[in-house]
Amino acid sequence: MATEPISPSATRVGWIGTGIMGRFMAGHIINAGYTLTIFNRTLSKAQPLVDMGAHLAQSPLAVASQSDVVFSIVGYPSDVRSVLLDPTSGALSGLRHGGVLVDMTTSEPSLADEIAAAAASKDCAAIDAPVSGGDRGAKNGTLAIFAGGDETVVKRLSPLFALLGKVNYMGAPGKGQFAKLANQVVIASTMMGLVEGMVYAHKAGLEVRLFLDAISTGAAGSKSLDLHGSRILKRDLEPGFYVNHFVKDLGICLKECQRMGLALPGLALAQQLYLSLKAHGEGNLGTQALILALERLNNVSLESAAAAAPSS
Repeated sequence: MATEPISPSATRVGWIGTGIMGRFMAGHIINAGYTLTIFNRTLSKAQPLVDMGAHLAQSPLAVASQSDVVFSIVGYPSDVRSVLLDPTSGALSGLRHGGVLVDMTTSEPSLADEIAAAAASKDCAAIDAPVSGGDRGAKNGTLAIFAGGDETVVKRLSPLFALLGKVNYMGAPGKGQFAKLANQVVIASTMMGLVEGMVYAHKAGLEVRLFLDAISTGAAGSKSLDLHGSRILKRDLEPGFYVNHFVKDLGICLKECQRMGLALPGLALAQQLYLSLKAHGEGNLGTQALILALERLNNVSLESAAAAAPSS
């Protein structure tokens, strides 16, 4: 493992996946002065970073061949496997000895284990480091990062993680993914509580905006309320985090629950409600679109509350 300190002058960084989250995160790396090489399947989504000075590569392997540390944040476990482990185009095949892979996708713990083992066999390292905080956290550099893998490597990467948010070391390979999945379990039921409370307040004749303001400083206040309450009121259902990806995360959680013999009924119910959004063609909306499922169940609409919401 290379041990020289991470710095813009000594460390070449690669980035695979420049979507809703990745574009902001990679931007922080560039703004800190690092040389950044990027890859994204949809070239148009990479263009803003190229305009900022990033180098565009034609494959994950090409990114890795020009990088010491390669970050990835893509959609699904199958995408992670493809961009990191594919023998002909994957990043690990292009990484030099001592290089590091950092996968920030929410993915399967068993795949994180597999990537770590494959990296170790090449005298490289791999860290699973999924994140929480949505597009706002990515934009502001305030993400919660859950890291699994060699703690020495995680500490060495701290100058890079610090640009993105707060890193929390969770344990061996795969433990970062387990922590993120547990995070999603909490968020799933929190989001259900938020939208149910909003529908209840609306049906009771309260002005929902005033209700949200009132509860925000009490025990019902939450990051989910701060992040999504006003968006729901304004009918802003654009994704900070896709419903499709949340359904994927909750599905991985349920699979792990089945393996562990664990019953989590709140998680299962949330997954069913989010799945109903997909069935209605709403998978590319943000997780706050859960309000639509509750509105349909109750044949009500908060549209009138949206009209009363401030535009800021």
